[in-house]
Amino acid sequence: MRARVLSGMRPTGALHLGHYHGALKNWVRLQHEYDSFFFVADWHALTTHYQDREVIERNVYDMVIDWIAAGLDPDLCTIFIQSRLPEHAELFTLLAMSTPLGWLERVPTYKDQIQHLKERDLATYGFLGYPLLQAADILIYKAAWVPVGEDQDSHVELTREVARRFNHLHGRDVLHEPQALHTEVTRLPGLDGRKMSKSYDNAIAMREEPAQVQARIRQMPTDPQRVRRSDAGDPARCPVWQFHKVYSDAATQAWASTGCTTAGIGCLDCKQPVIDAILREQQPWRERAEQYLANPKQVHWIVEMGTERARTVARQTMKDVRDAMGLSY
Repeated sequence: MRARVLSGMRPTGALHLGHYHGALKNWVRLQHEYDSFFFVADWHALTTHYQDREVIERNVYDMVIDWIAAGLDPDLCTIFIQSRLPEHAELFTLLAMSTPLGWLERVPTYKDQIQHLKERDLATYGFLGYPLLQAADILIYKAAWVPVGEDQDSHVELTREVARRFNHLHGRDVLHEPQALHTEVTRLPGLDGRKMSKSYDNAIAMREEPAQVQARIRQMPTDPQRVRRSDAGDPARCPVWQFHKVYSDAATQAWASTGCTTAGIGCLDCKQPVIDAILREQQPWRERAEQYLANPKQVHWIVEMGTERARTVARQTMKDVRDAMGLSY
């Protein structure tokens, strides 16, 4: 029996290239190696965007289409929606009875979000408790591994502590302690060199139209010190170079670097191989997405089947939890 991997994403709508290289590409590979559960974290979206209810449904299905377009195969992995499984909320509530408040307040990402989202009212129980909800998401499926970046290690560590405390209090090994799965991911910056984000308007969507991709790459800023075509540049100062490091082979990188530092090529020349590589990458995604865009019920069916598969596992875990807590009367 294969070890289980679990991961989720907040439904932000159609995904961009940063999502693909930062997480989704990894998921596509993991589904061949593990019993993989991937879920839409729609309750987590409400912890910071509880007033934005009208966009969540559209965002959920746009995101799932991108998952499938990227290569997630419903026959190889389980795709489901968090809010369709009230068992998550039940486990979250029961774990809350014995989880110390200090454990939640010290989570680094909790403090970071409070700092960076000052315009939102995040003085809510739901936001404070989101790391524990995340722990419940993992523990209810008895996942062995959680693929995360190193900045998310604290969440997996909290999940282990919660499981350990529950098992100690109730004298049974009911909840499994997961491990962080550090896998190689590619950090793709935005078009302006900052983090790729729709809110910065510096992102390229996974299914962006080819003409739009070409226009956006051609308008990318380059080395600010390369004012004229005859000025030599420095790739280290140029956002386009970061795309070459992801999309270009060694020969193309050498051509771009030499051409830039000697002023042998212009900035538009340098950008063309990146444009070509992105369009090649996107073509199969657009083709796979077409059938689901034309038949939304097919996407709903995939999610429905995955949710029922997940429910079977979640219900068994909750039976074990209730037994351990003396709630099976």
